[in-house]
Amino acid sequence: MYKPKAFGGFFMGGFECSTHRRHDGRRLDLIEATGHGRHFEQDFASMTRHGMRTVRSGVRWHLIETSPGQFDWSSFLPMLHASRAAGVQVIWDLCHYGWPDDIDIWQPNFVDRFANFAAAVAQVVKDETGEVPFYAPINEISYWSWAGGDNAAFNPMARGRGTELKVQLVRASIAAIDAIRAVEPRARFVQIDPVINVVPKSKADRAGAEGYRQAQYQAWDMLTGRIWPGLGGKPDYLDIVGVNYYSDNQWFHGGGMIERTDPNYRPFREILAETHKRYGKPVLVAETGAEGDPRASWFRYVCDEVAAALEAGTPVEGICLYPVLDYPGWADERHCATGLLGFPDAEGRREVHAPLAEELARQEARFERLGSAEELKTDAA
Repeated sequence: MYKPKAFGGFFMGGFECSTHRRHDGRRLDLIEATGHGRHFEQDFASMTRHGMRTVRSGVRWHLIETSPGQFDWSSFLPMLHASRAAGVQVIWDLCHYGWPDDIDIWQPNFVDRFANFAAAVAQVVKDETGEVPFYAPINEISYWSWAGGDNAAFNPMARGRGTELKVQLVRASIAAIDAIRAVEPRARFVQIDPVINVVPKSKADRAGAEGYRQAQYQAWDMLTGRIWPGLGGKPDYLDIVGVNYYSDNQWFHGGGMIERTDPNYRPFREILAETHKRYGKPVLVAETGAEGDPRASWFRYVCDEVAAALEAGTPVEGICLYPVLDYPGWADERHCATGLLGFPDAEGRREVHAPLAEELARQEARFERLGSAEELKTDAA
């Protein structure tokens, strides 16, 4: 297997762990809704059977901090212990769109509370494992700012406040990293956001399209201090760049998705290379997947592009199938068949999506060969 420098495995499984409130006020908890909250032992074992020894999962802040500064770890400790028993390394999402109800996300206290929570999680993980931990402090700062700050799609249900929300989330992420490093200086961090390509429909639209495309970097630029340095950003707040990439991440400015057969479609390898070059940091494909029949073919495309990126010298640390379990849709609870594994039965058994499982096995063998070839090159040098 091609050996990443940071993680225990190149191919990963991502457990959907969103905990946001919808526009109707209902809080989602996708760890429970997918059955992972009940069957995590079986799920971790399934990951290892499919060759995935690193996963993404979530620490549910709203369940843990039951009142200010008071922590109930009953929803987290069993999962932490089960992952260790299964030999699974976890990248823990600390805030995946949700927070305790008594906090106002727009107030300075949000930053302080999140930093205190992050430090408490770090202490528990340090006490229980002693291993180098991996955290994703705040998931998809840019997307969350757009969805929750500009389009009122989910909490905090605002319009026209996307930049304000982005600044607040960057502040909170920086404070959390500092708090965790004070507890565990070895901790590693993945800062996750979508990568996109936006193409103009006409020459007159070039500036608008490029401005939209460049906006994908704004949160990372804030974290590194390239822009808005008053927030306290600096390069070491960007450790590993987590990029999320799906089939609808390229579109024409003003509307219309770009199909992969369109000459305007930009190869994913180029997006990976541009992201790495901008920051000089290793890149993780932190989310990728498809719904329904295209699951295997989409995964094959992403693997082809990552292999090409590696060959060209872009340091890609892994590929995370996300979500690795089928899940109920955020808005309508429809069955979203995106996973390697389906919904569980009463005993926690899940049906395997055979085409994706077979493609995953093929790609694991392929990247095993790539890793061997890389070792030979290194030895020869």
